[in-house]
Amino acid sequence: MSDARAYPTVYRRPAVPPPNRSAETERPRSNAAIPVAIVLMILGLYLSQYTLLLTVLFGLILFFSGTSFLSTRLNPLSPHFYLTRKPSWPAIGVVFLASFALVAAAYYLFVHGLAPIFPRL
Repeated sequence: MSDARAYPTVYRRPAVPPPNRSAETERPRSNAAIPVAIVLMILGLYLSQYTLLLTVLFGLILFFSGTSFLSTRLNPLSPHFYLTRKPSWPAIGVVFLASFALVAAAYYLFVHGLAPIFPRL
């Protein structure tokens, strides 16, 4: 008689316990958007003496950048670049605050007639 079995044996993988999510430390979030937002706000305010269109444009760019930071890790300020870390909540707040400040400054300058809408040639 032969010692071979007529049926294959069933091999089971050892059970791996699920990872403990509470034990993992969360990576720190990035504050890199803060200086970019501040520089764009200062540049937008400086360029408002020439045209209000650039001020409003920079305000809208910062606003849509802030909404993009809320939903994904795509960096709208540099296309085709995926952020390795999520932006921090204060960084997102500064981006939104700078966008609202630029639009408010453009509105104030427009209402009081202190800056041209179109550039002077």
